[in-house]
Amino acid sequence: MNYQSEQQLEDDLVAQLNAQKFEVIKLKDNAALVANLKAQLEKVNDCTLSDTEFSQVLGKLEKGNIFTKAKILRDQLDVTLDNGDSRHLTLLFASPDDGAQNKNHFQVTQQVTVKGVYTNRYDVTILVNGFPLIQIELKRRGLELKEAFNQVKRYQKHSYHANHALFNYIQLFVISNGVNTQYFSNNAEMSSKQTFDWTDVNNKRIGQLTDFTRTFLTPSHLTTMLTQYIVLNETGKFLMVLRPYQFYAVEAIIDKVNSSDGLPDDASFDNGYIWHTTGSGKTLTSFKAAQIMTSLSNVDKVVFVVDRRDLDYQTALEFNAFAKGCVDSTDNTRMLFHQLIDKPVKGKKINENRNSKLVVTTLQKLNNVVTKQRYLQEMSALQDKRIVFIFDECHRSQFGDTHRNITQFFKGAQLFGFTGTPIFATNAVAKKSIKKTTKDLFGECLHPYVIVDAIRDNNVLKFAIEYVGRYQYKDGSNNNLDIEVEDIDTKELLGSPARLDKITDYIIDHHNRKTHSRDYNAMFCVSGVPELIQYYELLAKKKAEGKHNLKIATIFSYEANEEEEYELDGGDADEVREIATRYLNAGQSVKMHSRDKLESFIADYNQMFGTSYTTKDNESFYNYYKNISKRVKAKEVDILLVVNMFLTGFDAPKLNTLYVDKNLKYHGLVQAFSRTNRLLDETKSHGNVVCFRNLKKAADEAFTLFSNKNPIEDIETPSYNELIGDFDKAHSALMAITPTVESVDGLPDEDAQKLFVLQFRLLMQLKNMLSNFADFDMNETAMDEQTFQDFTSKYADLSRQIRESSIKEKVSILDDVDFELELLHRDEVNVTYILQLLRDLHGEDSEEAKAKKRQVIANLVASDPTLLSKKELIERFMLDHLDGIPASADVEEEFEFFWEKEKRLAIEAFADEQKLNRERLGQLVARYELSDEMPLRDDFAEALETKPSILQRKRVLPIITDKFKHFVDTFMSGF
Repeated sequence: MNYQSEQQLEDDLVAQLNAQKFEVIKLKDNAALVANLKAQLEKVNDCTLSDTEFSQVLGKLEKGNIFTKAKILRDQLDVTLDNGDSRHLTLLFASPDDGAQNKNHFQVTQQVTVKGVYTNRYDVTILVNGFPLIQIELKRRGLELKEAFNQVKRYQKHSYHANHALFNYIQLFVISNGVNTQYFSNNAEMSSKQTFDWTDVNNKRIGQLTDFTRTFLTPSHLTTMLTQYIVLNETGKFLMVLRPYQFYAVEAIIDKVNSSDGLPDDASFDNGYIWHTTGSGKTLTSFKAAQIMTSLSNVDKVVFVVDRRDLDYQTALEFNAFAKGCVDSTDNTRMLFHQLIDKPVKGKKINENRNSKLVVTTLQKLNNVVTKQRYLQEMSALQDKRIVFIFDECHRSQFGDTHRNITQFFKGAQLFGFTGTPIFATNAVAKKSIKKTTKDLFGECLHPYVIVDAIRDNNVLKFAIEYVGRYQYKDGSNNNLDIEVEDIDTKELLGSPARLDKITDYIIDHHNRKTHSRDYNAMFCVSGVPELIQYYELLAKKKAEGKHNLKIATIFSYEANEEEEYELDGGDADEVREIATRYLNAGQSVKMHSRDKLESFIADYNQMFGTSYTTKDNESFYNYYKNISKRVKAKEVDILLVVNMFLTGFDAPKLNTLYVDKNLKYHGLVQAFSRTNRLLDETKSHGNVVCFRNLKKAADEAFTLFSNKNPIEDIETPSYNELIGDFDKAHSALMAITPTVESVDGLPDEDAQKLFVLQFRLLMQLKNMLSNFADFDMNETAMDEQTFQDFTSKYADLSRQIRESSIKEKVSILDDVDFELELLHRDEVNVTYILQLLRDLHGEDSEEAKAKKRQVIANLVASDPTLLSKKELIERFMLDHLDGIPASADVEEEFEFFWEKEKRLAIEAFADEQKLNRERLGQLVARYELSDEMPLRDDFAEALETKPSILQRKRVLPIITDKFKHFVDTFMSGF
């Protein structure tokens, strides 16, 4: 049986490149490489270089490391001519144009021999204008791709630096074994975790070398990648190349900008948003989009907008890492104002490197500059300018009045949003009783890259989620079984000191194991500030008792109602107001108590790290925020306690564990969990999430929603006339309960009072929805404004009384309950998790629901490399077998029966194809199942139906071994 050798693979690649307009050239050694460089430089620069002049060029090319050489490629070189004149040579690209206009000359050569510490021959080298810029290393089919990666590392160590070191000008490496192909940028320190698959625009992997060559290794695409999509990180002094989903996102944005005429009427059509999952590198993507847009003549300004002050500072740092000094952070609204109108700030030194067309700022400062009277006169000159806004984390920042203020002021604005967790119909929260999605504000999704894509591509880690804790009645307790669940004081139960104490002990006992003996660190998110204070003091007390030596820190907002912010997702507007009012009415003591506590916790931090932060000065508190962020990233803090802060927009690769005692759902849950799954090293294999509340249903719903690339994004909003009709009907129902404002006082009992509260709440919701229409007039309804406001006062007082009465009547069961902290359930996105989803799928009635769940399962299967070999079988079971199983059947048993049958058929097919004895092959499989012992080649030789010759053994047995490994991966691993 014939198979393609490594040499054939190499020759076929060169032939394909030749067909794609690469000049095939024979370069035997480094001397030939240098001679070719001279010829190409003369051609590109339309000149002739004497030997002396070219020696100058070579001398200057030898300087520096890989990073310095990458900068030389993108610059010009001064050469002193023999006659004493000076000339500028552009060393790399004559033109960044692609297609027919591509003026760069592409060559391909193979087996260049270079002598360094050892003599090495490189497989295939692509040269651009004489420089070796893309190096391709190949291994024959059947060998592991990592062997090619290791070969690159050996070459880099032994010979790339030899002689004139032209191979240190390599920008990209490509490695392939024919069926799997990856690319990565050239750096002194290379990691296999930074090798990327190329994909199509739908994130479908392109692994076959021929397909990769057809799409990636073309003169047009390589010119684009080399000139635009390699970023020189100035902070770390290394090269970064964009991943395919980043490339497609930027291209989609640039295409929108170039195809738009910038007229206000077209603005909504010309907008869009990028859905790239949390942790996938949105900052780099948005920077590259911003950088390219600033080079476009039809764009006046590019404004990158974040929603927190710390992100303003952090984003400016990261942008300046990608391009040194390209932006200044806007410390205040005045500085933003001066940057927007290009007017120097008096007394402030001008940053010569700053790109004047690029501004990084916060949403709050941007709102100030378009609403404050002192700025408006000069700002008016920008109203009709072509300004492109990029909104970071747009799922949480763009649903209020600020968004409207910005879009109404900048009439020629074009808007792009970036988010890892968009707002869809499912997770939309009513604002003034109108639900809006990300699509409503930004238009269509321009490119999706969801969490299952990122896990599949190893761009983020998967999660291991544990659910810990149960409540049970104590033996002999006299519990009243007639008590309704709603009558139990749940807040008292969850905030019980006994429960919090047990959770604290659990964290202390398990923290070292979860963080690999503190090689990593953790975050602990809790439901509110009162609970956080209790947890912090418990941890401090147990530390003083010698029960642990963990470094604990915390930060929270000390506003009275801070703890309620994220608990209200899904609640209507009047409930939000009610709860806020309740907390504010509790008096200043709530606010001052939490602030005093935070001040004492910061004092602990100051003592631990020799700092001097305080809440008494806003700038000091902000610096505390930045310092604590820095120390958590550096793993100087073991556990950071938070309520809401740091649960979004915070990247700390050394953080691998999240403890959760807080209700989370949808985008809030995914954002919080995603603090743990940043790539770091081989030991960090997944993100740990330990839930002390039963969030399993919420987690399943969240991951299902954000794995579905076709979510429902449109929310049906009733028309104006329909809402007027509904309002009048609700008014009639209210009049039947309370015909006048005064009649509210005469309601006979609590049931009647509750009925009034519910009915008037509906009326308030309808009025809020009507208020979103510009032509709404209260006089068109059955109730005038004054009567509505009078009823509102009665409603507010009565609803508060009912709520307080309900709180008093809550039944305490603390004396009857024991708290048990044991592992109840653990989820990983693996075969077991898939089986659970299959059970859910089997229980669905509607075909629409089934189709959605099938797609989610297919995405999850594709996301896990360990499941890829099983993908076809799982999808076949899901599509062809699941519907035929009786409703009462055990899905896991049916799946196991199906799997064993398919395994038996696969063994028979394997044996027949390779001419092996079926019984003997079955014995080898059974032996592997018992011992995990991979058969030797001699075992396969004995299983052959006919005794092989030496030549046959050499040819056949490696193929059989590879096929057996594939069989094992498919049927026997990952269960």
